[in-house]
Amino acid sequence: MTKAHILNHYLRATVRGAERLGHPPEALLAQAGIPAQWLRQPDRRITEAQLTRLIQTVWRCTRDEFMGFSTHACHLGTFALMADYCLGSATLGAILRKSARFYRTLCDNLDIGFEPHDPGGDRQVFFRLSLRDSRQDPDHLLQEFLLLMWQRFSCWWVSQRIPFATTRFSYPAPAHASEYRLLFAGDLRFEQPVCGFSVHEKYLQLPVTRSDAELRTFLREAPAYILHRPSQDESLGHRVRALLSAYSYSDMPGLEALARQLHMTPRSIGRKLQEEGTSLRDIKTSLRREHAIRLMSTENLTIAEISERVGFSETASFCRAFKRWTGKSPSHWND
Repeated sequence: MTKAHILNHYLRATVRGAERLGHPPEALLAQAGIPAQWLRQPDRRITEAQLTRLIQTVWRCTRDEFMGFSTHACHLGTFALMADYCLGSATLGAILRKSARFYRTLCDNLDIGFEPHDPGGDRQVFFRLSLRDSRQDPDHLLQEFLLLMWQRFSCWWVSQRIPFATTRFSYPAPAHASEYRLLFAGDLRFEQPVCGFSVHEKYLQLPVTRSDAELRTFLREAPAYILHRPSQDESLGHRVRALLSAYSYSDMPGLEALARQLHMTPRSIGRKLQEEGTSLRDIKTSLRREHAIRLMSTENLTIAEISERVGFSETASFCRAFKRWTGKSPSHWND
């Protein structure tokens, strides 16, 4: 994306830690190919490519992947080493657990890991990702970047956008909180005990689809993918898919329950979805079909296990549905 849509706030915030370590901000901007006078132009927005180059410049100058915002530096190459450690994992859940174990071992200032359960939602799990001491991160830039990095990297590993239910922040809503709506998924909650995000437990079972070559490209271009803002789909069908994705496939809500969540009438939902060429039933079927095909293609599971994971009470019913969806029976899918 070449459009300059990123707030000027991020220019000053990105160089603040390096400046404290003795690196003049004007020199950092010059190395990144950004006019130094933009620091004094609060209405001047920047592109994703410009912010990517600036972060890369700060990394090189500080030799710290935490950019001088943490009480303990994070040596260059740490993230790449973590990614190599995670490569070969079967599921997203394994990726998150390994990455948490890795950073707990190497980074004393990072409180990271799964909570036993998330009391805020049905079958939601909470991934804690919080700075123990945030005094050197006054703009919350490092905390924002860590949350965004783990969310976007999670989506990258499984080649799909994951509907995170909530993203939580341990500080009050900042002046640029409206930007958070464009950066983070799900419900945003400020002034929480710790930072982190919650996601339905079923997404931890998503299979990892990326190769070593793809990881090399990702790391070479970092943090470009992390900073890239996906296009927004404003259709009702997209909103319904996002809501349904927060539930297990066996207990997705019906039209009445969705209407209450969307503050619409069931009739208006049905009519609008029809105008968009779909229906609630079609969306539910699509979610089950896509997940079933992913599991059939990448996971070493029995047909009965896959049937249960996509919400079928009987394996025979799943087999009939799968053949209707794909033209092939589950037992012959990989032939």
